[in-house]
Amino acid sequence: MDGSTLAVRPPRPPAGSRDLLRFLTCGSVDDGKSTLIGRLLFDLGQVPDDQLVTLNRDSRRFGTDGDAADYALLLDGLSAEREQGITIDVAYRYFSSPRRSFIVADTPGHAQYTRNMATGASTCDLAVILVDATKGLSEQTRRHSRIVALFGIRQVILAVNKMDAVNGDAAVFDAIASAYAGVALEQGLTRVTAIPISARHGHNLVRRSASTPWYAGPTLIEALETADTQAPGHDAPFRLPVQYVSRPDQTFRGYSGSIASGRIAVGDPVVVAPSGRAARVARIVRAGEWAEDAGAGDAVTLVLDQDIDIARGDLLAPPADRPSAVDRFSARLLWMDEAPLDPARSYWLRIGTALVPARVTATGDAAGLVLNEIGDRIIHTSGRVAFDAFADHPGTGALILIDRDTHATVAAGIALAALDQPGDIHRVAPAVDRAARERRNGHGGAVVWMTGLSGSGKSTIAAALERRLHAAGVRTVVLDGDNLRHGLNRDLGFSDTDRSENVRRVAEVAHLFAETGVVAICALISPTHAQRAQARSICADTPFLEVFVDTPLDLCRARDPKALYARADAGAVVGLTGVGSTYEAPLAPDLILPTADLTPEAAARAVADQLTGLGVTRAI
Repeated sequence: MDGSTLAVRPPRPPAGSRDLLRFLTCGSVDDGKSTLIGRLLFDLGQVPDDQLVTLNRDSRRFGTDGDAADYALLLDGLSAEREQGITIDVAYRYFSSPRRSFIVADTPGHAQYTRNMATGASTCDLAVILVDATKGLSEQTRRHSRIVALFGIRQVILAVNKMDAVNGDAAVFDAIASAYAGVALEQGLTRVTAIPISARHGHNLVRRSASTPWYAGPTLIEALETADTQAPGHDAPFRLPVQYVSRPDQTFRGYSGSIASGRIAVGDPVVVAPSGRAARVARIVRAGEWAEDAGAGDAVTLVLDQDIDIARGDLLAPPADRPSAVDRFSARLLWMDEAPLDPARSYWLRIGTALVPARVTATGDAAGLVLNEIGDRIIHTSGRVAFDAFADHPGTGALILIDRDTHATVAAGIALAALDQPGDIHRVAPAVDRAARERRNGHGGAVVWMTGLSGSGKSTIAAALERRLHAAGVRTVVLDGDNLRHGLNRDLGFSDTDRSENVRRVAEVAHLFAETGVVAICALISPTHAQRAQARSICADTPFLEVFVDTPLDLCRARDPKALYARADAGAVVGLTGVGSTYEAPLAPDLILPTADLTPEAAARAVADQLTGLGVTRAI
């Protein structure tokens, strides 16, 4: 049958013992990706009768070849796509041949939808890249090849389509295949099979075509049936990104997620990255039942032999082959947003199941990335994250960046290498854990982070809170910004970079105190949203109370306990927050203290009540 008639379903091939290949189709717009997959499904007998009826009806209404069947409509499911004749979303289809099962992702060809193509590539073993025989290689061909290589795909089928439009000319096919060989070599695509096809007429898809008698290679389905599938990851070291902590009742605590690689068995030792805490697997829940072991791809819940601090975003791994714990690493990014990369902005980084604030800076003379551009950049995270290079652990080395305002995904990429972090340096688990210390203290550890303008009353309230908690038997420490700049942070100035580093160091120290069961009271201006988000992220596994000491600037000026405002007005102090630089008031603090109406003691009582509400202390 050719494309000039309506579709009548051929017999379905017999099912056999099949493994699974995931692949995608990509190429420039109108190269025939959807037609290729639709015709392949049809020729394999994979289109149900009711869909054939719909196909024939829709072909008359939306088709591009009169009343003839338009096989692209089997995949272009969105009404906008059918009306425009283009693919916008990624369309997934499941089908099989006598030898293998397949999942195919039909991805967009338009440049503005390249981000959707990257989504499809991220889980595939092979790419079918289409080229229009009448046009040859395009910029989209090269761009898609770079993206395919970025996500670790090394197998490519170069489908030179519309050979019927060039009368099956072997010279045209050879020229395109030869030109693409250079692209493949440049991108490290090690296995390329070029096939002359006509997607519309089904030439060389399932059956060989008489229109290309000079071609002796495989048909498309033969090439797909013999392609390598990615190893399931059972031989790689164990990795379990924790998605959530399962607590159906007080008698059960488990750590749930899908195993990214390796195997785990009852009795095996594990460590938590990035914290370095260690335990053994006591029980495994798989598919709702107790199991002795589990492997890559299994969704499991692990029960450990002791209660340790584990949260979403942590990674469980074997002690002998654990990931690094880093806050700075290099990555290769595909930029997917209309707005270019801004090194001054903070983004959300999703790596594994961890979600942390991060900044992205250039290397050398590189500029900011723009839409559809691929480049190597350095990612700085607000706190340490578990790190695996994508080349070593594809299941945990992929990442995305998210705009913190719009929540749109702005980049996808892979982790390349840890920076300033030797691979053999890991966190050491404490001999006395936090739970034991908190039992001894009779209360929990926590971080109280007080932010506000200079003169707002942060230090005064911190002192009143410490007195109140101390009188109730609560162990406390006050980390005051001015005091710390006399010692720990004496090397820091007041540039934006130094102020961020000041906040980071204080947050790290506060976190150490909280882990020992102490309530750490921090009093810092910490003027930006990003700085305070960084502090919260560093202390993510401990109760964290962001307190906005909300005092009008006029009142702060009137108090001016250190004469900073007067000196700033006289030009003796440059960049004072509220005068020479902006203070970003918290958008959603845990507590607001309007000190124009509150005494320090009343403010301290409000904070103490919040700590009681969090379960850190008993009523004070």
